[in-house]
Amino acid sequence: MDFSYTEEQQMLQESVLKFVQNQYDFATRNKIIASDDGYSKEYWSLFAELGWLTVPFDEADGGFGGCAVDMVVMMEEFGKAMLVEPFAGTAILAGRLISELAEGDARAALIGQIMEGGMQVSLAYAEAGSRFNAASVRTTAKVDGDNVIISGTKVAVLSGSGTDNLLVVARESGEDTDRSGISVFLVDANADGVTMHTYANVDGKSASEIRLSSVTVPSSARIGVVGGAIEALESAIDRATLASAAEALGAMESLLKKTVEYSKTRKQFGTAIGTFQALQHRMADMFIECQLARSIVVMAAMKMDSDESASEKAKAVSAAKSRVGKAINKVGPEAVQIHGGIGTTEELDVGHLFKCVTALEMQYGNTDYHTARFFSL
Repeated sequence: MDFSYTEEQQMLQESVLKFVQNQYDFATRNKIIASDDGYSKEYWSLFAELGWLTVPFDEADGGFGGCAVDMVVMMEEFGKAMLVEPFAGTAILAGRLISELAEGDARAALIGQIMEGGMQVSLAYAEAGSRFNAASVRTTAKVDGDNVIISGTKVAVLSGSGTDNLLVVARESGEDTDRSGISVFLVDANADGVTMHTYANVDGKSASEIRLSSVTVPSSARIGVVGGAIEALESAIDRATLASAAEALGAMESLLKKTVEYSKTRKQFGTAIGTFQALQHRMADMFIECQLARSIVVMAAMKMDSDESASEKAKAVSAAKSRVGKAINKVGPEAVQIHGGIGTTEELDVGHLFKCVTALEMQYGNTDYHTARFFSL
């Protein structure tokens, strides 16, 4: 199996790398996080100009191709820089769901606006107590003539503060955990009845808890068929899960690189700590974990781009998330411990990278969840 990137993928990687090196250093990231928006609108527009927002979408929709390997290439580099712009939440998670469900003019308009950088969309699907089960939906959608009235509460909505629109997952029929009866609606984030509480996650990215109190939308706001959104929703979440694994891979590689560099300059007993055999073994183990994680993430991306069944693709994604989670639990603590006390300070990026990988380990299902899911598929 050939794991090497194509020429186009290498160019895409170099494009992101050049941006990060020239415009997205650690100090700049901290300023962006401290801003009112929590991300850079200027950089978001730049992403559109560079064509990055087209990467998750198919050529038929005017996109770069919708290839999972392309997505992994980008997310790995984003992870190294701890990028906080809502690329994954808008272009990958919400964008993929729109690609799976929307049709006709609505599909073209929504995808076109996302790719042009003119609209951000956040997917509101998780609820308190759902425990990574996309079919656990208590938010209701009741038809009232030509309208639909939505009521419920969504948690951990990525990038909710800067979004223009919400994709709200709501139940039109059935019990709380039934797979049937689930629909997706496009809701204006500023509509009457929408209350948003935004907070910062441990990794610096923003998320929101959103309450919908009898929010009225036209029936045309429903994306896809009535009550038939669960398979498309799970597919979108799987793709976003793979993206988070690739992002964590990039952050871990950055942790490894910075730890090795630090061990060459930090001296103890008059000599660089990198010469201590015990620390060399620990850094070698970190390297092995990163390589194992890289292999399984790329393999999962290739399988996602293949003609395999949906269950096999889901199984590959869970295998990758599980393996990456185990690597996070090894690489993150080792990097902080080898740095010592300075590794936990706000001034050094190592501690922030550790927070990033810790958050990514939990996102879309933690290691234990995906290990169990792998064996259940």
